[in-house]
Amino acid sequence: MPGGRLTLEEREFIAAGLANGLGYTEIGRHLERPASTISREVIRNGGPGRYRADRAHRATVLRARRSKTPQPASAPADFDIDDDALREFAARFAELLVFDGMPRMQALVLTSLHLTDSGSLTAAELVHRLGVSPASISTAVCALEQRDLIRRERDSPRRDRYCIDDRTWYRTTLNLARASEAKVEAARRGAEILGPATPAWDLRPFTADSDFLVAVFSR
Repeated sequence: MPGGRLTLEEREFIAAGLANGLGYTEIGRHLERPASTISREVIRNGGPGRYRADRAHRATVLRARRSKTPQPASAPADFDIDDDALREFAARFAELLVFDGMPRMQALVLTSLHLTDSGSLTAAELVHRLGVSPASISTAVCALEQRDLIRRERDSPRRDRYCIDDRTWYRTTLNLARASEAKVEAARRGAEILGPATPAWDLRPFTADSDFLVAVFSR
């Protein structure tokens, strides 16, 4: 049922939808599931070109069984399906976020959240998964919260859990648009201060960029 674990029938529909060229949003709409649920399911189980319904279903059953067995705190973090491919994807995905201007640690945290079934992790789980200090995670999650890219939920009286939802990318795009708008305003102000009579204007290392930004974002 929507909201619960994906069934084998739903996974078979996902596989068929991918084979027919359907996007995550369209598949999710048919199954009454968020597009983020579909994308995490596919990415976690081999990606669009290697997704197999029966294999994905077996992997989920195995993960559910493992979760009932207490694991030592030092147990290594791992992925169940196509470990190397998923790690390669995670690295590439994080690099794309960095390319868009996101600090690397924030990009790694956001990527880790997208590659979980639940879309949520505790600070300790993030520390363990990324192999970094608690202070690094704390700084990153605070910044992501301020940008409205993740939310904090109380998992227990002494522990927080950091979560994403199916509107994360909408907010990401909106934040990027706001940042671009701020750059345009700064560029306009710089052009006004320099003025066409100054040597800096003649060199145009800054004002040429400002003209470009103003032209693009003023349309």
